[in-house]
Amino acid sequence: MQTRHPKLVVEVVKRLAEVPGFHLLPKRWVVERTFGWLMHCRRLVRDHEQTVASAAGWIYLAMIRLMLRRLA
Repeated sequence: MQTRHPKLVVEVVKRLAEVPGFHLLPKRWVVERTFGWLMHCRRLVRDHEQTVASAAGWIYLAMIRLMLRRLA
């Protein structure tokens, strides 16, 4: 994965076993919130796209739509 996307850095954050209950994990909420916003786009709810480029295009369109609605 690193050879195909040299700027992509993925860090896995594990839960702390010694902390019971809810504990805020760093940066995880940013990803979950973004996925929540993307799920408002009906086409992205299910994986219907045939190519990765097509799926990426629809994600760009969904985020552009979100930004335009916030500007208006």
